[in-house]
Amino acid sequence: MTFEAEVIAWLPQLRRYARALTGDRAWADDLVQDTAERALARWSAFRPNSNLRAWLLTILRHLYIDQLRGRREIAVDEESAPWRNLEAPRGEVDGLMLRDVQRALYCLPLEQREVLLLVCVEELTYQEASSALGVPIGTVMSRLSRAREHMRALLGEEPPGPMHGPQPAAPRAAHKVAPLKVVRNR
Repeated sequence: MTFEAEVIAWLPQLRRYARALTGDRAWADDLVQDTAERALARWSAFRPNSNLRAWLLTILRHLYIDQLRGRREIAVDEESAPWRNLEAPRGEVDGLMLRDVQRALYCLPLEQREVLLLVCVEELTYQEASSALGVPIGTVMSRLSRAREHMRALLGEEPPGPMHGPQPAAPRAAHKVAPLKVVRNR
């Protein structure tokens, strides 16, 4: 398979990651196009026998950060957040849950959202996520742990932690928290 064909094969995963990062379909499509253009223009920088997907996700992330800096945006304004306009399919509880998960995802700090998406959605290893983000593996693990805890709290799956005041011990022991599951696009 040619390098170009391999890049094209990863476009759906790049688009999924870009959509999750930006929350905006048009912006995500532009990011994916820019990522593909940059990868194809700099194909000689890719090391053979390394992970092409991780390399492409790294390029996409760098482009995203550059665009955030260009827009001078670091966080999405709550009132104009993309999830405000999303509608769940009528009569579908799964659609409502998906909207809640999406809202919670965009409430996470960018560092936690990135690592959660790379490890749990894109299924990168800690090492691959570490390389893509340019941080040590321990930082990836720490951010992932904090992201999962934050998501559980935002989704109401467990009581808030100690920073939100004392909590009675009994409900926590009785309340079972299901782990976040990896979602695959099939």
